[in-house]
Amino acid sequence: MDSADRPNGPQSEYATDRRSHLLNGSTVEHYLRSMTQCIERLASRFADVDRPFSGISAPQLDAAISGIDLQRPVADTAAALDELGHIYLRDAVYFHHPRYLGHLNCPVVIPAVLGEAFLSSINSSLDTWDQSAGGTLIERRLIQWTAAHLDLGDAADGVFTSGGTQSNLQALLIARDETCAGLARTVLTSRKSELLPRLRILTSEVSHFSIATSAALLGLGREAVISVPTDQDKRLRTDDLVREVDRCRQDGLVPMAVVATAGTTDFGSIDPLHQIADICAQEGIWMHVDAAYGCGLLVSRRRDLLDGIGRADSVTVDFHKSFFQPVSSSAVLVRDRSMLAHVTYHANYLNPAGGSDTHAPNQVDKSLQTTRRFDALKLWLTLRIMGPDMVGALFDDVVDLAAATWRLMADDPRFEVVTQPQLSTLVFRYVPPDGSHPDLVDEVNLYVRQALLSSGEAVVAATTVDGAHYLKFTLLNPQTSLDDIADVLGLIAGHAEEFLSDTDDRGKTRVEAS
Repeated sequence: MDSADRPNGPQSEYATDRRSHLLNGSTVEHYLRSMTQCIERLASRFADVDRPFSGISAPQLDAAISGIDLQRPVADTAAALDELGHIYLRDAVYFHHPRYLGHLNCPVVIPAVLGEAFLSSINSSLDTWDQSAGGTLIERRLIQWTAAHLDLGDAADGVFTSGGTQSNLQALLIARDETCAGLARTVLTSRKSELLPRLRILTSEVSHFSIATSAALLGLGREAVISVPTDQDKRLRTDDLVREVDRCRQDGLVPMAVVATAGTTDFGSIDPLHQIADICAQEGIWMHVDAAYGCGLLVSRRRDLLDGIGRADSVTVDFHKSFFQPVSSSAVLVRDRSMLAHVTYHANYLNPAGGSDTHAPNQVDKSLQTTRRFDALKLWLTLRIMGPDMVGALFDDVVDLAAATWRLMADDPRFEVVTQPQLSTLVFRYVPPDGSHPDLVDEVNLYVRQALLSSGEAVVAATTVDGAHYLKFTLLNPQTSLDDIADVLGLIAGHAEEFLSDTDDRGKTRVEAS
C-alpha cells in the first residue's frame, strides 16, 4: 500500500513503526490496550444479547462485508473493532443464549477462554518439542488423563486434533493400514492398491457422515461403508452387524473396522459397546468408537452409559461439544500406542528418523497435522480451575433438561418425538392436533424452522427421518430452562398455526375465484 493511502491522523497507529503491531516485549502496552478494548466490546455485547440471532439474511450481511476495501485500513484498533461490531458481533449466532437449540455447539466456560488468549498470544506449535516445550507435556498429560477415563489401559496414547472428523479419519487410517499389514501376511499380494477394494467399514445407519468421508479420503470409496440398521432407540443392531460381517466374508470382502457411536448427532443414541466389542474380538476387526458427542459422560454421573468403551481399539472425543470448550478441541486415542506408527513420517528439517531425543518428544510423530495449535491448554485450565466434576455436572444438567423436555413433549398432542433421548438431543415435529392437513406436515415443519431463524427468536436444527422432515433440539446450554423450552414450543406452534391458516385462506380464495 502506498503511504499516501494510509490514514495519517494524530490517533493513527500507522504513525508508529509497522513493527509496533508485532507482539513482543516492547509492545506490551499496545497489546494490553488492544486486548482491553476487545474484551470491553465483547462484554458489552454479551450483556446486550436478547436473542440467539438477529435474523439477518445472507444477502444483507454480504452486502455490508463485500463493500469493505481491504486495501485501505481504518485509522486505529478502536475503529476496526467498531466496524467488526457492525459486520460480526451484532449478527453472530450466540450459542450461550438459552434459546439457541440448534446444532452441537456449546457455550464456553471462562477458563477455556483464558486458555485461548494464552495459546493465541504465544502461538506455540505442537508439532515438535523445540516449538512447544511445556505445551507438549501438557497435551501428553491430558491424553493420559483422557485415556484413564476411557479405561483404555496403560499402553494407550493419542493426540489432539481439529475435530471429530479429523479424529475419525486418523482412526480409520490406522485401522486401514493395520488391516492391510495383516492381510499382507496371509494373501499373495502386499500391494495396498490391490487390497483396498476389498476393505469394508461397518457402522450404524445414523452414524456421522465423516465415516463415509473418511472412506473416500482413504481410497476406499464411500461405497465401502456398510450401513447397519438400528433399533427403535436408534442403536446399532448387533444381530444385523453379525449378518453383515458374515456376508462380507462370503463375498470375499474384508471387514476393516466397525465404528460404534457413543452419542449420534441426531438422536444422542449410544450403541451397545460391549456387544460390539465381543463381535470385533471374535472376528478380529478393529473397533472404533466415535464418542465426539458422548465424551461428556466421562466426567458425568452417567459414566456407566459408556461401559465397554475401553475395549475399543480407538476412540474419538470432542471436548468442544460436551466439555464446553471453544472450537477446536478434539482428540483421537488408541489402546495400543504402537498403532500410531501408521501416521508417523519423518522430515530431515523437522523430526529426522533416528534423531529423536526420547527426552524431547515430538507430537508430530502421532498426528496427521504438522503445524498444530495448543488447543489442549483450554482443557487444562478448565480442569485446573473448575475440575472435572463441575464440568460433568454441567453436562448432566443438559441431559436432565432433555429428559424433562421429552416428558413435556410426550404429553403435548401437537408434537411427535422420534425417540426418548439418552443424551441431550430430541428429534420431533409439529403435527396438527386435530389430525388435519396430514399432507402438509413436512411443509409446516420446514416453514417453522425458517420462520424462527428469520425472526431470531430461537434457533433449532432440522433433519429427516425415513424421508420425512423433522425439527431437532440440541440442548448443550446448562442455562436453558424448561420454561425456555416451553416458550420455544409455543413459538413453533404459533408459526405452524399461522402457516396452516394462511394455507386454508389461500385454498378458500382459489375455490371462491373458481
